[in-house]
Amino acid sequence: MTEERIKMIKHDLSCLEPSKIDIEDEGHLHVGHAGAKSGGHFKLYIVSKFFDNMSVINRHKLIYKTLDKLMKTEIHALSITAKSPNEL
Repeated sequence: MTEERIKMIKHDLSCLEPSKIDIEDEGHLHVGHAGAKSGGHFKLYIVSKFFDNMSVINRHKLIYKTLDKLMKTEIHALSITAKSPNEL
């Protein structure tokens, strides 16, 4: 199920044309947590030109908006690091 969720996340984020994207399943850190049953816990690292001149908060808002449907079903928690190519 985890691999399917990661594929869905990558698919939905593809509209941001990431030059780099890494998604790590952190579910093992949340075993026994009630919310872990309703969706996965993930760590996201993404680099996209869409983040140029955008605040960290607005980057996170864009990601959450892009993943809206998955946030309601497949993702329980998401830790985000979002960079623009200019910051590397």
